[in-house]
Amino acid sequence: MYQFESRVRYSEVDSAGKLTLPSLLDYLQDCCTFQSEELGIGVEYLAGHQAAWVLSSWEIEILRYPGMGERIVTGTWPYDFKGFYGYRNFLMQTKDGELLARVNSIWVYMDLSRMRPARIPKEMQEIYQRQFEKPLDGDWGDRRFAVPEGGVRQEPVAVRKSHIDTNRHMNNSRYVLVAEEYLPEGFQTDRLRVEYKKAAVRGDLLVPVVTAEEDRVTVSLLDGADAPYAAVQFCGYDGRPGSAV
Repeated sequence: MYQFESRVRYSEVDSAGKLTLPSLLDYLQDCCTFQSEELGIGVEYLAGHQAAWVLSSWEIEILRYPGMGERIVTGTWPYDFKGFYGYRNFLMQTKDGELLARVNSIWVYMDLSRMRPARIPKEMQEIYQRQFEKPLDGDWGDRRFAVPEGGVRQEPVAVRKSHIDTNRHMNNSRYVLVAEEYLPEGFQTDRLRVEYKKAAVRGDLLVPVVTAEEDRVTVSLLDGADAPYAAVQFCGYDGRPGSAV
């Protein structure tokens, strides 16, 4: 498992002094990016091949949000390829080994010259396969999940310059940043699922449609024609009631 150590910064915590959910996602993205960079198949390599890894979905179980100043270790490893899909797990732990979060994710290898999924190059497969480890146990959901009907439409949100990453698309964690604004006060997210449908770019308008249930809140982020950019679902651990406190 590839790992990097850090310390929860003041700029990464909420009003209760706990790591925010978007900041947690940033740690995950940083971790797999650092691994790819060290393997020589990172951002510059992908740009030179007019390619990108695009996140299709992830499911995150949060056991505890670390507090400001805590020393944490974020780890990741790939565990499978299927066609143009790559599969990757993550763990976040304290320096002492307490498990904080566990993650399953699915990525798509994209040919940016044609803007289509493409078969993962043999060279890249061989490099990553040397890093393969056993996948995390768990009842992980499918890549896609059903969005409840009857959601409440909200005012559009503009994609800003600060939302954009090196692929010139809205960063994965920023969809969650937008969506969590519609959570009830005091809602505690213990499990997060996100399915990414298409990339938003600067100037796009995201139309949030919010469906609140007893144990979960689902936010669909749509374009003006109601086609989805992403679906974000916040819920209690293993779907149990009790997230809203």
